[in-house]
Amino acid sequence: MFIEKRVSGKSIKYYLVYSYRNDKNDVIKIRRYLGLNLSKDDIERSKIKAQTQINSEIKDMKIEVFNFSLSKKQMKQLNRYNDDISILHLQKEEWARFTEEFVYNTNAIEGSIVSKNEVHDILEGKSAVKNDEIETKNVAKAVEFIRDTKEDLSLDLIKKIHKLCFNGSRHFAGKLRDVDVVIEDSNGKIVHSGTPVPHLDFALKEYISWYKKNKNKFKPLILAALVHNQFENIHPFQDGNGRVGRLLLNFILIQKGYPPINILLEDRKEYYHVLQEYSKNHNITDSLKFLIKQYKKTLRLVTTKKNIKHNVVT
Repeated sequence: MFIEKRVSGKSIKYYLVYSYRNDKNDVIKIRRYLGLNLSKDDIERSKIKAQTQINSEIKDMKIEVFNFSLSKKQMKQLNRYNDDISILHLQKEEWARFTEEFVYNTNAIEGSIVSKNEVHDILEGKSAVKNDEIETKNVAKAVEFIRDTKEDLSLDLIKKIHKLCFNGSRHFAGKLRDVDVVIEDSNGKIVHSGTPVPHLDFALKEYISWYKKNKNKFKPLILAALVHNQFENIHPFQDGNGRVGRLLLNFILIQKGYPPINILLEDRKEYYHVLQEYSKNHNITDSLKFLIKQYKKTLRLVTTKKNIKHNVVT
């Protein structure tokens, strides 16, 4: 933080300023007015209150769970959950079944009315006219993309996944939101607010920065859960955050040589609960337990293999 002076006629205005760069490399400044024609003592007195205000705003912009100081013991305990995920190789037909299951469930969680049978027909070549049908084809393309891409996690990759999902159905495909968003329950009660627009660039920059610093400290399941949950916490798009978040979950798993996980429509209520536990209480453990259960259900749906370890997903 530094003191900024502004000449106003014969007077001088004093500000306390905190500056940082967003993901576009623009310099963003947070200012607090200290007063007019201040002495050194006046500046110091006003500075204390202004520092408290700026620190509070900075704290609100931080990605709280990523600022946790985890001990080696705590990391080890989290990483143990990874042992419940087997590493296996999905054959071509198993990937096709997974894609159909994933596309149906991930879209249905967000309100799509396309049935499971219709998903199969659309992916087999039936024309897509309505938005829900277009998004059926699009999410399947996104699954193929995260399987094949060699890119690492970045803001560009996140935007690319969103555009793949909603190209032709939403005018904001691939674009970060410029409006604030909230998530409501069935009673209209707000259960989560996405990062405010003025702080969105900063939050995403911190998100990617945390990932780069920590991607080799966590085993794949834990890393994937954190990347997914924090993305949902930020909610960077006007719509479609759930689908992109679940694709990012699988992007991390596949990138690390692990099998994908399908979150089922029938378990939507529990899914929302574990996300709220993360958002409100920084609890990632419930998410890990939930994902392990979803993984086991995924295996039963897409393959006859069970408890196979030390192969590679391709």
